[in-house]
Amino acid sequence: MGARNAAVAAADTWTDPDGIRRPAGEIHAWEPGRNETVCGLSLSRSRLTRFPHVSWADAQPESGRHADEVQVVCRRCRAGMGARRDERGWTRTNPRP
Repeated sequence: MGARNAAVAAADTWTDPDGIRRPAGEIHAWEPGRNETVCGLSLSRSRLTRFPHVSWADAQPESGRHADEVQVVCRRCRAGMGARRDERGWTRTNPRP
């Protein structure tokens, strides 16, 4: 169910020198058109702000693009978007008959 074209929902916001809103604080992956994050949090109940103009890949701290004020990335959203703790992909080594 991984959303490959996810945007960002964040707990806080900041404005860059160009006057554009950017995510700050804790960020979550969010599919535009849905009312919940990839990890299942309700946007309104969690009081998360939507950023449809910021893609999930651009908000990652290692990308450095729009992640200047991002402090925490949701582990469940990162896993739902296909990230792993190590570089290896998942493979089945001994399939059942």
